Formats: sequence, structure tokens, C-alpha cells
Amino acid sequence: MPIDTLDIPRLAEEYASKSPQQILQLAMEHYEDLWVSFSGADDVVVLDMAWKINPDVKVFTLDTGRLHAETYRFLETVRKHYNIELQVLSPDRDVLDEYVRKKGLFDFYESGHGECCGIRKIEPLRRKLATVDAWVTGQRRDQSPGTRSHVPVMELDTGFSGPGKNLVKFNPLANYTSEDVWNYIRMLEVPYNPLHERGFISIGCEPCTRPVLPNQHEREGRWWWEEATQKECGLHAGNLIAKG
Repeated sequence: MPIDTLDIPRLAEEYASKSPQQILQLAMEHYEDLWVSFSGADDVVVLDMAWKINPDVKVFTLDTGRLHAETYRFLETVRKHYNIELQVLSPDRDVLDEYVRKKGLFDFYESGHGECCGIRKIEPLRRKLATVDAWVTGQRRDQSPGTRSHVPVMELDTGFSGPGKNLVKFNPLANYTSEDVWNYIRMLEVPYNPLHERGFISIGCEPCTRPVLPNQHEREGRWWWEEATQKECGLHAGNLIAKG
């Protein structure tokens, strides 16, 4: 039975210090139509954890059409490694064609990444989440001290809930650090995107992602031409803004 929305803050506090696996177990016990969002970066850890609880876990990924070649190959590696059906979400072709026709392929360098991300990421994700009851992300508090430092282990997704529909989001890795993630990957020999070996930490679209320098935070490799306060594409912005 789905969790009563009034119980979410209490459960978020109760599970705040529990393991990611315990949080995933809670999610799977309450939601049959639960989907794991996998981006092709280090959130492979949450996919690995979920798969070990339920090999039939439902997984989707966003194909913006602008990912690195290494990321596309990695997605196929993951699909075969776990023997899962990986649902690939694509942008609306007509909307994308119109955007590119009017503004070209690199408008985001001049106008900011908001519109491009809205078409390539937010709209396909919104379309998908309108059909599910709950989803799981690989968000961590240490990914962006400015915007994600208060990410709870579970929450009512205010950004993608709609009239008569309360969408619940689970963030089982909220308390994990980058070091925790890579300890898990190495110890359990989890497959990872080869771009990580070339200095890429936070991996997104090819034109908008670059390796980070020593002592730079991982999100500084994303949309580096913009202000540090803008390091979100919008997938989680509704919840992050709501948290202040």
C-alpha cells in the first residue's frame, strides 16, 4: 500500500540514518510501480543496490541526444550486466526540431541551459513520472553544497506531482559521499562510466560537461560558463527550491 503523504516527513526522519538498502526496501514494499532513474554516471550504485533486492527492478534513463559516446556504450554495458529492460526516454521530436531550427545546436552557451534542458530532460521526465507512483534517484547531499545539501532520503516530489496525484521520491544515497560511492564501486566491482577515469565526475551532456580540476567541486564541471548557483538542470529543482 502506498505511503500516506502525511507520513512522509516522519518516515524521512526515521530513515534518515538507515542504510540505502533499507530505504530501497521500504520503497519496494510500498510501491509496485516504482522506477529507478539511472543517468549513466555514479548513480549506478543505487541501481546495483536496487537490483540486488529485486532483479526485476524497473529502470529508465534520459537520452537527450547529446550524451557522450562513452555514456551510450556504458548504458548498454549496464543493460547487459544486469540483464534488465532499460527504458530510454527521448525528447519530443517536433518540439526539439523547432528549438534547434530556431536557435541552433549550441544556444545554451549564450542563453543559458534552461530551455535546452527543459526540452531534452524535463519534458520527457515529466511525461514518464505522470505514469508512475514513485521513483528513485541517485541524489547525494555532497553533490552540490549550494543546492542539494538538505536532500532528504524520501520526500513528496512537489516538482512533478500533479492534481490528484502525489508522486513520492526516494533518495537512498542522500547521506553517501563521493568516497562512499567509489568504495562501493571498487569493492563490489560495479561497472562504471569510463569517463570517470578521464576526470569527469558529474556526467551530463557532452557539450555541457567537462573534467574538473584538482580541488574543484564535482558540479563545477557542469555548465561551467554559468554562475555556480545555476548548477541544476531542473530534474530536481522543484524539490530543492521548496527546501529553501
